[in-house]
Amino acid sequence: MFRLSFRRWMQAGLVCLLAVVMLGATPSSRFEKIGHEMICTCGCGQVLLECNHVGCPVSPVMIGELHAQVDGGGSATSIFNWFAAKYGSTVLAAPIRGGFDNVAWIAPMAVFFLATVGTGLLIRMWKLRSGRQLPVSVAVPNVAGDALRERIRRETEY
Repeated sequence: MFRLSFRRWMQAGLVCLLAVVMLGATPSSRFEKIGHEMICTCGCGQVLLECNHVGCPVSPVMIGELHAQVDGGGSATSIFNWFAAKYGSTVLAAPIRGGFDNVAWIAPMAVFFLATVGTGLLIRMWKLRSGRQLPVSVAVPNVAGDALRERIRRETEY
């Protein structure tokens, strides 16, 4: 009896978990998510679903194409690839992860990391050099220097 009730509770918990997870999986939310990751190609530079300039000739066409692609059941990556092939890579708000496009994500972070490490090493080298004491030479009276100073003093007196 205990096993049966425990099993029922586990099944009910699993159903509740799946219901909560699937709440946001409607086609309209998928459309919104994908549409907010693309840029309108009319030249306004706005997100596709937020292009608000009056009489935009491009955004209604692109939104219709996006509806058709989402209704066709393609994955987000395949939809992005379709739009990039048709309108160019400028239609994507961010590069698609994968392949050569990973360079767009990795290169700035790598440059920042290398610059930080390089700066740290440069500062460390400067500190080590300035910390060394140069050998002190024996103070020898500079006769020529003293004579030169005396001559300069005499020539600059009023």
